Amino acid sequence: MFTKVLTAHVPLPLAEKVDQIAARMERSRGWVVKQALSAWVDQEEERRRMTLEAMADIEAGQVTDHQSVQAWAESLGTDKPLPAPR
Repeated sequence: MFTKVLTAHVPLPLAEKVDQIAARMERSRGWVVKQALSAWVDQEEERRRMTLEAMADIEAGQVTDHQSVQAWAESLGTDKPLPAPR
């Protein structure tokens, strides 16, 4: 696998936390940063996928009106909560 060196300036407290985690896990700082960056990229890709899916639902008219959601939310914590709107 080819690799590329990335350089980033991070606040000292964050760098110290990375160093502590690396020491605790007996891994290199680079390994910890690579794991964290990989998890963040996966999270952002999932967020984008979900956003595009939601936008497609909106375009298709598959939405729940605000009043239904508000009535449901206000019913939570009462003796007779409403079912979640669909």
